[in-house]
Amino acid sequence: MKPTRRHSQAGMMLLEALIGILIFSIGILALVAMQARSINVLADAQYRIEAVNLANRLLSQMWVNADRSNPVAMTNSLLNFAHQTDTPPDTCNFSGGAAASPVVTAWADMINDAANAGAKPLLPGSDATMQQVLVDTGNANRVIVTVCWRAPNDTTPHRHTVVGYIN
Repeated sequence: MKPTRRHSQAGMMLLEALIGILIFSIGILALVAMQARSINVLADAQYRIEAVNLANRLLSQMWVNADRSNPVAMTNSLLNFAHQTDTPPDTCNFSGGAAASPVVTAWADMINDAANAGAKPLLPGSDATMQQVLVDTGNANRVIVTVCWRAPNDTTPHRHTVVGYIN
């Protein structure tokens, strides 16, 4: 006995509904994953903006506080801004002495101390070895400010470097 056309279609509507629900569920999961990724990218952008602002703030303070009374005083005042200069700037684990200038030490303390920054640290995962100020008075008073931080889910630190000339 041959099955009738009606019996061969039995259950097809249920199968179509299940496939539709599966496709819809995959779409919803993809949207949730994209939302989570966009939140991470937004947080990273905020940290980068904060690093730019901090580096520019320090360069501005150095420019204002440089002693321009004579060339020797200018050189000495700029060299007082040098901070943790023993390590190349391509790493984020700097070593060397702290700056002699209170402008730079206050700036570094502000980055690393959540109490000074407000409710949360300005840059997450930042510590005293993650900021550097290099001064090259032989190259048109070039100043290189490097700010590093590590976001909560990152395994390697992020780095932002600003180069300025103080004359």
